[in-house]
Amino acid sequence: MSTPDGPLAETIAALMPQAQSDLAELVAIPSVADPRQYPPEECLRAAQWVADAFTRVGLRDVHLAETPDGSHAVLGHRPPPPGAPTVLLYCHYDVQPPLDESAWNSPPFTLTEREDGRWYGRGAADCKGNIVMHLTALRALGDDVPVGLKFVAEGSEEQGTGGLEAYVKQHPEQFLADALLVCDTGNAEVGTGTATVTLRGLANVVVTVDTLAGEVHSGMFGGPAPDALAALVQMLSTLRDPVTGATRIDGLDCEGTWEGAGYDEQRFRADAGVLDGVALTGDGTVADRLWARPAVTVLGIDCPPVVGSAAAVPATARARVGLRVPPGTDAELARAALTRHLTEAAPWGARVTVEPEGTGSPFRAATDGPAYTALGTAMREVYGKPLAFLGQGGSIPLCNVLTSAFPRAEIILMGVEEPRCQIHAPDESVDPGEIEHMARVEALFLREFARSGR
Repeated sequence: MSTPDGPLAETIAALMPQAQSDLAELVAIPSVADPRQYPPEECLRAAQWVADAFTRVGLRDVHLAETPDGSHAVLGHRPPPPGAPTVLLYCHYDVQPPLDESAWNSPPFTLTEREDGRWYGRGAADCKGNIVMHLTALRALGDDVPVGLKFVAEGSEEQGTGGLEAYVKQHPEQFLADALLVCDTGNAEVGTGTATVTLRGLANVVVTVDTLAGEVHSGMFGGPAPDALAALVQMLSTLRDPVTGATRIDGLDCEGTWEGAGYDEQRFRADAGVLDGVALTGDGTVADRLWARPAVTVLGIDCPPVVGSAAAVPATARARVGLRVPPGTDAELARAALTRHLTEAAPWGARVTVEPEGTGSPFRAATDGPAYTALGTAMREVYGKPLAFLGQGGSIPLCNVLTSAFPRAEIILMGVEEPRCQIHAPDESVDPGEIEHMARVEALFLREFARSGR
């Protein structure tokens, strides 16, 4: 394999038809890592596709490794030239289910180019677009890869079952690198090169309220009989400011501020699909609320449904409450504060049980090392402006596992995703220009990082 002639930008532009073909093949595989919805063979088929593709671009010993949750990670490597650093390339090949297929304007597992120039399909951005970005960068470099490489494609990231995190803890030597490119995020907007430097953690609970031995007739007993659902609603309402809707949990700092790139309010309204006339909740900037403060969400409620409900006072009700936790806040302490707040907010002496669910710690990247310097150089060359820093509201537990395993390694979160991609929603899409530009960023980064003398 030899490096194509011409400048890197021209080389990558010429590779874009192959990138589109690759992505079409990958999107066509419904690799949802939930055997209740799709056959497990589809994930194996996607894993083998990835293994074959990265073997062809020069990685060695590319193979499928079964992880503790039963999913398969694709692993491979390329040894470094003498004295060169090693970079880990991460992505995942599993995808979210398509949800309501009738809400899609093209088949979810058929990559479709529409009039706006974007490519539509489940996983087109999250995260198969990042797989294709890696492939395109490595094809463009050919034999002239100036660093060592380690590669991992996860097979159950969207299910959150922790297979790869457990595997990393068991086999840390397979992932040791000087810089870790976790490519499962993206840019603030099309045309703005961005690194995600913080991730919110999570702390979820299920709260149950009991007030009666059993349901009783609302005509005979309603009034003095304590309504469990009303008690639950009252408790949940205390988690937010009654005027602004901002999260307010006793014992948690809910006033943090964000110092990186902002998020325009009108663009956020459009990205989130906020209905006309409906106000955003909270105070401070949108970025403050998204990336620097706790955010509570009522994820679900068990109570009598409207259709089929009886004229009875509810005796029990429960809710699943999710809390996103910003960097600087301990997830376990946040869950304890949420539990205490809900328990103390119970009216009328209602009995409250709070069951903890899993927690995930927040993450903050150190950005003052040679890898970030190299990334800043690459981003400026491709996008013509300084590297921007964003937070992300979601959680990537693998980042904390990697940080614990390799405290000296620099972790960079980047990729082809941006707000218009609508990841996890119907009509997910990717801007092909972002695949092209971010592949060039990755190739330039590898060259710049090799020069850092690490």
